[in-house]
Amino acid sequence: MAVTSKRERALQVVLVVLGLLTAGANIYPLVTSFVAGLRPTGGTTAPMFYTILATLGVFLVLAARNPSAHRSLIAYTVWSSFAHTAVMALMAIQLPTKRGELLAGVAVTGLSAVLLFVLAPRKEPAFFNTPGATRRTTSAASATS
Repeated sequence: MAVTSKRERALQVVLVVLGLLTAGANIYPLVTSFVAGLRPTGGTTAPMFYTILATLGVFLVLAARNPSAHRSLIAYTVWSSFAHTAVMALMAIQLPTKRGELLAGVAVTGLSAVLLFVLAPRKEPAFFNTPGATRRTTSAASATS
């Protein structure tokens, strides 16, 4: 079993919890929208949105196995969550009758984005990502020239 730092372990837990919550919170309304029957007046974008987020949730759970290998997925989740949070905050200002539920969404989505942002794996220098790379010192480089 690989040794992981406390930070990486915390990230793995956050990825699994957020992934399960995201998938579950979007699979349920997706299924119920199909069971109730899609109506032309009911809007067709919500089921597509649910599908995208449910899929993201599944991939967040899968990313928990090796978060460093899935940095771009984590980055996408962070930045799309920040964007979603901004839109919900603006909607809360414009729609006073929906303000409570929108602000609750802002809090949950914003907190999730901040947690992932803080725990996200850092990018290693490009030198160390090169297969078979060895560290050369300047004196060794000039001696071979």
